[in-house]
Amino acid sequence: MKNSSLPALALLFLAFTSASALVIPDPLPPAPEPIDDILRVQIFLDTQLFGPGKLDGRPGEFTSKALKRYQRAQGLPETELADHTLDLASVPEVYTTYTIREEDLQYIGSVPRQPSAQSKKKYLPYDSLLEFLTERFHSAPELLEFINQPMKLGALKAGDVVKVPTVQPFLIEQLTPQPKLPEVPEYLNRHIKIDTREKMLDLWEGEKLLASLPITPGSGHLATPPGNWKIVGIAQMPTFRWDAGVLNYGVRTSNFYELPIGPNNPVGVMWIGLNRAGIGIHGTNSPQTIGRSSSHGCMRTANWDVIRLVKMITQGMPVTIEGPAPSPRPVIAKKKETTPPPPPPEPPKKSFFQRLFGKK
Repeated sequence: MKNSSLPALALLFLAFTSASALVIPDPLPPAPEPIDDILRVQIFLDTQLFGPGKLDGRPGEFTSKALKRYQRAQGLPETELADHTLDLASVPEVYTTYTIREEDLQYIGSVPRQPSAQSKKKYLPYDSLLEFLTERFHSAPELLEFINQPMKLGALKAGDVVKVPTVQPFLIEQLTPQPKLPEVPEYLNRHIKIDTREKMLDLWEGEKLLASLPITPGSGHLATPPGNWKIVGIAQMPTFRWDAGVLNYGVRTSNFYELPIGPNNPVGVMWIGLNRAGIGIHGTNSPQTIGRSSSHGCMRTANWDVIRLVKMITQGMPVTIEGPAPSPRPVIAKKKETTPPPPPPEPPKKSFFQRLFGKK
């Protein structure tokens, strides 16, 4: 009897420890070497749409914020990363593999830097298969490069097999242009709340927190405007009107470029417009900088996050933004124009005889 109970107790202990124990080495291994225990937590939170930002297997601000928000949503005690008690049985494997397909290559191409040149293209693709993989598997490029050593990810080709995190892939091939997604009436009681100081977007339904994502808001005189707004439309695979006047001053001008669709469009693969001209929640062509830079007033999210967020929201939903208002632009005093003093009068011209005989 005693012997037969030991295996059951051992299994119970193992199940408990596998769900709750997390080892963070001290000191940390040198970057970008991932810590698999942390990566497992990041994958779990990402799958629940409590986004930790890019997957990198490293402790950080957005992993901690995602963890605490998920714990709050589930009625669990909020803890630090090393002390969590999450059941991670849904992430039995941290890594899987992906084989580069011939059809993936159609999403790779050159992306000019200047908007004037971008506007002449029909599509703004990924600039490399590495960029394609980082977005598909929500990852930092440094993570993929480290776990695939000695493979050179800058020289990938169709047929290559790459090690990637076990995460729900972002499928660019499933996205088609839709100028306006249909309204979902049952979601109208949901509410997006954004804290630009925290750089977080939270989706609520009553008192229930449904999802939480890191964002890049504006700052300074281009700060995201606080207030109570409403979603007026959601566009999938949008084009983008690049207007320096709007981006820098909020003033529409006639000097603009219409940029085509694609993952490297400045607003990414999704535009969620608010009833404040020029302001919206959108994807990005720079997911690695989410939460670590500033926008021109909008709220950027990673394409892999925003594409899942739009399945939980609808046109007509309220959006509350909290944070500092845009700071006044510095007034540049106009330099006072001073009139130079008149030149001294020229001495009277001497006559020929005065010059000849030196008489005054």
